[in-house]
Amino acid sequence: MKTKSKLYRKEMYNGYLFILPPVLGFLLFGLFPVVYSFYGSFTDWDGLGHMDFIGLDNYKDIFTDELFYKAMFNTLFMMLGIPVGIFLSLMLALGLNRGIPGTTVFRVVYYIPVISSLAAISILWQWAYNGDYGLVNQFLDLFGIKGPNWLMDKYTVKPAIMIMAIWKGLGFSMLLYLAALQSIPKDYYEAAQLDGANALQTLRKITWPMVKPVTFFIVVTSIIGGSQIFIEVNIMTSTGGPEYSSASVVFYVFQKAFGNLQMGYASAMTVILGMFIFIVTLIQFKMNERTSYDID
Repeated sequence: MKTKSKLYRKEMYNGYLFILPPVLGFLLFGLFPVVYSFYGSFTDWDGLGHMDFIGLDNYKDIFTDELFYKAMFNTLFMMLGIPVGIFLSLMLALGLNRGIPGTTVFRVVYYIPVISSLAAISILWQWAYNGDYGLVNQFLDLFGIKGPNWLMDKYTVKPAIMIMAIWKGLGFSMLLYLAALQSIPKDYYEAAQLDGANALQTLRKITWPMVKPVTFFIVVTSIIGGSQIFIEVNIMTSTGGPEYSSASVVFYVFQKAFGNLQMGYASAMTVILGMFIFIVTLIQFKMNERTSYDID
């Protein structure tokens, strides 16, 4: 049996040392909290005292909890903004990909909200949505439209948060699409032009299939992020909105865990939310496998 040299063993040990910090970080701040939360979901625990094992009681209570269903509905409703954001970001990317003057400036302007503090942006939009002096209603007044008190109306609070979330993530998705568009070989468009394809046919047969991997990435990450929406709701509607009409699942988890000190109950909700995200993501992967194809 061939023995390993001293230099080889040294390099191997150095390699293990390099990967040790991220592995420990994952174990301490990733895997351990997940396992601990899963166990906590079967207990009656206030986050400080003894954890009393109660079996499936938390899960039984959740499935009869009207506020949980309402929070889940609110979360899913606000995720309807995902396809709108994808469409708008693709249209912006198509426009910026035409080489118009000032493209770099537009990229920076659209990307500023992405790198800005979400808390600061939420406060800014909360002020803009004010029913008395907000910029949104002032703009509507120019057209003789009397705007509502957006965040205080159960019918407008969710669309208002959706609009803000779309605006916040538009620059990130736009840059991803722009990078994908610039990587498409020009030969495809030249061949389509010679064949007499119009702009819509080119978009449907060449552009859209070629940017599909980016679309898949944006959809998956947007669903994961949308399922965990919290900061916007917590800042813009600190009580969950009128009639709890803007409360998300994570907001409800936060209230139960740190407001009511029902940590076990909140852990059970996080387990359900995690399973929901996993199932939806898995479905997205399966759908992407079935519909993937190459351009001939």
